[in-house]
Amino acid sequence: MKPKEELHRGLEERHITLMSLGAAIGVGLFLGSASAIKMAGPAILFAYALGGAVMFMIMRALGEMAVHQPVAGSFSRYARNYLGPLAGYLTGWNYWFLWIVTCMAEITAVGIYMKMWYPDVATWIWALAALVIMASVNLIAIKAYGEFEFWFALIKIVAIVLMIIVGFGMIIFGFGNGGVATGISNLWENGGFAPNGIKGVLMSMQMVMFAYLGIEMIGVTAGEVKNPGKAISKAVNTVFWRILLFYVGALFVIMSIYPWDQIGTQGSPFVLTFEKIGVGQAAGIINFVVLTAALSSCNSGIFSTGRMLFNLAEQKQAPSKLKKIGRTGVPSVAILVSAAALLIGVVLNYLVPEKVFIWVTSISTFGAIWTWGIILLSQLKFRRNLSEEEKKDLKFKAPFWPYGSYIALAILIFVIGLMAYFPDTRIALIVGPCWLVLLTVIYYAKGFHKTSEDHKKAA
Repeated sequence: MKPKEELHRGLEERHITLMSLGAAIGVGLFLGSASAIKMAGPAILFAYALGGAVMFMIMRALGEMAVHQPVAGSFSRYARNYLGPLAGYLTGWNYWFLWIVTCMAEITAVGIYMKMWYPDVATWIWALAALVIMASVNLIAIKAYGEFEFWFALIKIVAIVLMIIVGFGMIIFGFGNGGVATGISNLWENGGFAPNGIKGVLMSMQMVMFAYLGIEMIGVTAGEVKNPGKAISKAVNTVFWRILLFYVGALFVIMSIYPWDQIGTQGSPFVLTFEKIGVGQAAGIINFVVLTAALSSCNSGIFSTGRMLFNLAEQKQAPSKLKKIGRTGVPSVAILVSAAALLIGVVLNYLVPEKVFIWVTSISTFGAIWTWGIILLSQLKFRRNLSEEEKKDLKFKAPFWPYGSYIALAILIFVIGLMAYFPDTRIALIVGPCWLVLLTVIYYAKGFHKTSEDHKKAA
């Protein structure tokens, strides 16, 4: 009998910590934050803190299940095990779609950033080049992917930390400002802390939640990480605090130095901050950092989509060819199929470049909220299925159970309601549910419900 092909456990603890940071710190901080600030003003700090608290509950719920049962495509498998085969199928394909759409934004961003250095080259050419390079990295070996992601993420993190340090130097000691400390009065001087009131804060919540998209990727790595119990529990705890520090810390500094209503009107606040202290090539350096941010997020997206297709094929909810593992221990066919789907992003970028970013962030946020909601519901069912003895033996318990999970679910539903209320984000509530309905029709038309029953009996 032919031995079962398995994914290689080639990821180290340092890889998955930096990977999940890299996935979440994409264009959300560098591009998305400017439009979120316009909506909420300095009160955006409150919105990021609230979003961060919700993500902490979701990540602890995922961590509890992932440490107990580390498998590739984790939350799709947990949804299948605890909520039923249809939930697992919808979650897996939805997560695939979510990252395909997000990667379209990232490869589009690569094209935009390269225009600074090569203004005469068409954007779609750079988008295509980014796609080919990132797909190739994913096909080499899991360790190659992990190393690329480690260094990509490190570049972003160093740039953000330096920006925060330099910013505090301006605020406290007056660096780059003739020795006159800027202080933090900009946080309340230009129309108050919440110049657009509670409505502005609520309007920003969709963009804020989009910024946290990718943090759940820790769960997808569970099937390929060495010593998953230790690595995942540590990553879940540290990544949340680091992302909150980067987002809230960076935005606190930016909005203290510059009036909130001028941010984004005179170029990137990151560029302006470094230029103020005399870094002449600041624009080029930050453009390089943001370019690596987009490439890193695209790299993570191809990784995630490949693993999700592989997991669906293992559960007989996708074509069996997607189960094929290449000689390097990666799901090569699944990665190639995802990369092929991303070609649509190159075409979209060519056809409707001005609309792509807001459409993509809205649709991605809907997909992310579905995934996060399923994680919480799966964990509620998972915990209820355990005996009292098993509950005591859990190595990584989610805190405040079950109330924390219920509150996080309520806030996710509230964000969906906000997306329905505001016209710009309404497209997500058309595309997202239509995609789920289409998947459900395919599920029954293809007879996946029957194969799921057979699979259950065989198990």
